Amino acid sequence: MAFAGTMLFRVRSWRRVLRFAGVATAALLSPSTYQQATREFAVRQIYYTAWEVLPGYLLFSGLLSLVIIEIVLNTARKYGLAQYSLELVLRVLVLEVLPFLTALFVALRSGAAIGAEIALMTVKGEIQDSAEAGESPLHRELVPRIAGAALSVASLTTLSCALATWLAYTAMYGFSTLGEDEFSLVVANVFGPQILIGLVLKCVVFGMAVALIPVATGLEAERDDLGSAPSAVLGGLMKLFFVIGVIQILSLVYKYI
Repeated sequence: MAFAGTMLFRVRSWRRVLRFAGVATAALLSPSTYQQATREFAVRQIYYTAWEVLPGYLLFSGLLSLVIIEIVLNTARKYGLAQYSLELVLRVLVLEVLPFLTALFVALRSGAAIGAEIALMTVKGEIQDSAEAGESPLHRELVPRIAGAALSVASLTTLSCALATWLAYTAMYGFSTLGEDEFSLVVANVFGPQILIGLVLKCVVFGMAVALIPVATGLEAERDDLGSAPSAVLGGLMKLFFVIGVIQILSLVYKYI
């Protein structure tokens, strides 16, 4: 734990992360990267990261959303602020809580696993041997994991936010269509162009952080030193949680201050 805390404030480690993020982002944006093997690997990563957990995560996020919606609606009615309750639900739940929660979920479930996998590959020398053999470990091993994790964050966030929006409507108006016009006006007011662009950017940055940081720190493990793998993985998680928190704080400052 002490070693991970030290890594959090180690400038050289952050420089390596940023350097790798730049190289990996360039590879992600290059069409030549996505050969058949890379695409198949990325699809498998999405399957393990998002599809396998989709029912359980939607159930969890739906229950949490329903509880928050009921608390907000009942509290607003109690204090005579019912006309603002729906807007408050959408702003708090859809814009803030669910994207943040999804990023943490994928970071804990898949970020740690990817970081551990890359760290063990580095310890065994597979990454270095692949590079020395003239292959590109970035394109063959790393980019599919990064693309799959980033897309998983985006897809889970989109689906959970859509579910929460539907639950907010049903909690407010039931299954009637009479509230569609009023609900559409509230949604249009909450999700203005500037806010919607900010939400999309935040989800993209969350996804890239969850995908890139565990891989970058996993590469910091030392060859033939198995003890360096847990330290690299834990240090990566510390960095990842720190970055996710900073992104969320900056998002709140941008919107409300």
